[in-house]
Amino acid sequence: MIEIMLNHILALSHAQQVFRRGQYLFHQGDPVVSMFLIESGEAHLLRRQRDGSAIVLQRALPGSFLAEASLFTTRYHCDATATTRVSARLISRLAMRRLFENDQAFATAWASHLADEVRSARLRAEVLALKTVAERLSAWTAAQGKFPPKGTWKSVAQDIGTSPEALYREIARRRLGK
Repeated sequence: MIEIMLNHILALSHAQQVFRRGQYLFHQGDPVVSMFLIESGEAHLLRRQRDGSAIVLQRALPGSFLAEASLFTTRYHCDATATTRVSARLISRLAMRRLFENDQAFATAWASHLADEVRSARLRAEVLALKTVAERLSAWTAAQGKFPPKGTWKSVAQDIGTSPEALYREIARRRLGK
């Protein structure tokens, strides 16, 4: 089903753009002209708070659509920045809307994709609601079905809302059986 969706979307692609680390892909309030399919790198969808801090609402990795809900809006509700060098395929929002409205298989695949994203967001919210690093790591491990392999710990720390150092300490405690 996702393959059907991707084939249609890639056929609609009108450009490929590279963003340097720290560069904005779009700003809150910008008109939605294109949808972004991340091909390489990582981009974050950010909600700015009144105090200037930001909450990461989405970590878009290769194969991810950034800000999928923007298909149904005229302006972006968040900022998006490249956290690494990002290559993205741009797809016309209007062309995707026409495809969504005229192709039942695509609409079903898109709905399935969005349902997966909602499940992931809910799981992340559940993990972040836990109080301790130990609880968060246990929940993350249960959801993933495996302990995080070395080399991914910094990313896992970000996923569970803690510092890499706090995660390393918790992993060390578990290895020592404490």
